[in-house]
Amino acid sequence: MSEAVTARRLKDHAASLQTMTRFVLATLALASGVYTYLGVRSLLDGSAGIVFFAAIVYSAAVSVGIYGFWTYLMRFLPEMRDGASRLALVAVMAVGSVMIVAMSSWLNAAALAGSAAVEQHLAETLEGYTSDLEQAHSNALGALSLLPDIQRAGERFARLADEERSSGALTGTSGAGSVVQLLSQMGAQMRELEANIRGSQDLVGTLFREGQEHLAAMRGLVSAPGAIAPRSDSFAEQAVALAGVVSALQQTSIAPSVARAAADLSGGFIAPVADGSSADLAGRQDQVMATIRASVDAQSKALSDAAAEILAQPRVVERRYVPLSSAEAVLRYAGDFIPSWAGAISIDLLPGVLVAMLGVVQGSIRRGEERMADADRITAADMFRSIELHEALLARGRPERQPPVPMSEPGTTETAKEAPPAAPRAASAENVTPLALSERKRQEP
Repeated sequence: MSEAVTARRLKDHAASLQTMTRFVLATLALASGVYTYLGVRSLLDGSAGIVFFAAIVYSAAVSVGIYGFWTYLMRFLPEMRDGASRLALVAVMAVGSVMIVAMSSWLNAAALAGSAAVEQHLAETLEGYTSDLEQAHSNALGALSLLPDIQRAGERFARLADEERSSGALTGTSGAGSVVQLLSQMGAQMRELEANIRGSQDLVGTLFREGQEHLAAMRGLVSAPGAIAPRSDSFAEQAVALAGVVSALQQTSIAPSVARAAADLSGGFIAPVADGSSADLAGRQDQVMATIRASVDAQSKALSDAAAEILAQPRVVERRYVPLSSAEAVLRYAGDFIPSWAGAISIDLLPGVLVAMLGVVQGSIRRGEERMADADRITAADMFRSIELHEALLARGRPERQPPVPMSEPGTTETAKEAPPAAPRAASAENVTPLALSERKRQEP
């Protein structure tokens, strides 16, 4: 008896929740349509009127489709009694859910997290440009690390020239001879190379400061409030300008010039002819100039190796900023916006939970009704209807009553014969056929 009571209560609850079920479906379909409109509007191009009309039509179609799809499933799936039909409808529900995600859920996610996804795209692009600027600046400043070595070499050549001129420290004879001339020549080349490096240092610093200004403007655009579309356009302008600065930094690197100058030190070495007044002095001058040549070769090799190491550093790959719409950004950075995706999909697929609940409830109702007696399945309305049908059948079995005999006219001699009363037909219990009480038609949820 408890199962019968439970089945009856579940049936009553399912009937009372029909209005609420329709309201829930309509609300979810409307919410999905609104967010679909916001998402699809960012993908359409054209005039404002065309975009508005197209977005409204698409979102309305999505809302109606979602409402109709889940309504059909709520009607049919709980009624399936065999496993094959139930599995077939479950497969249909799975296919329909995938289609709903394809036509609506990703646009809902774009409406929920599109601006945040575009901002993340701008932030990651900004990090890339920051890294490019720092690497280009580092490559450009790499030649500056050679400046101390070049300064020491130039000072050493100048000091040796002064010592040879004043005291003859190298040849033993003071004076401005061929050795002093050679040392002065090497010192002048080193000072010229040093001046070139210092000149490039100022240009590199100017370009780096300009690049930092562009980066500061881009950071402000990433974190600024307001619509994302105009900020993305301004960000693109700053990105183009910054790319030009990075390219200029790579072209102003002094490392190739240092490598060529180092090669010229050794390859372009021109030793003057010994001008000593005696053969002994000329011999000493030749020995000193050979030593100077060996020193110049060593200095040239050191500078060439250092310049080659700087040139071997990886060059900055040209970066191009590609603007993304909110829908494209949500798809690219989907892993970073899982809560937004979950909410967007849940709006569309939540009715599937209601379908499952109705299926469980209807299954419980059917199991309870199978164990109920026939009398437990009859309602008061069914009983009254059965009584009415029974009385109608009994009325058909009774004979029709004869009309009354008319009264005779005054003065008539003949006396009307009264008709004998018709014997009532007794209705025995044996002539009554019991009616089979039909099961009450179950109300559909």
